[in-house]
Amino acid sequence: MAIKRISSNGEFEAKAGYCRAVVTRGWVHVAGTVSQGDTVVDQCRSALSIIENALIEAGSSFSDVVRVTYMLPDRTEFEPCWPVLAETFGANPPAATMIECGLIDPKYRIEIEVTAILPE
Repeated sequence: MAIKRISSNGEFEAKAGYCRAVVTRGWVHVAGTVSQGDTVVDQCRSALSIIENALIEAGSSFSDVVRVTYMLPDRTEFEPCWPVLAETFGANPPAATMIECGLIDPKYRIEIEVTAILPE
């Protein structure tokens, strides 16, 4: 069983001992991703860009995402992200869960984790 690990060289990867994504057995598992930005929508767009880069490196794309988890410290900030998410996933919406929880640093307003398949 081959395992491919993808790193984005983010500051927490080395500190916490993880990588951005792991590809194995036809699956792409992208770690929870946060990003910079002034608003939750800015951070959402930026996190999705980081995720997209990992998916592309894995040989996948947003159309192959089957599961997404959104984590926010304030659930009321989720709705402003909906148009960005609808644009990103378009005609291929994944199963989704939103969790209200604390994130690793209070400056982060959203964390996004996805699981995708590798296209055949």
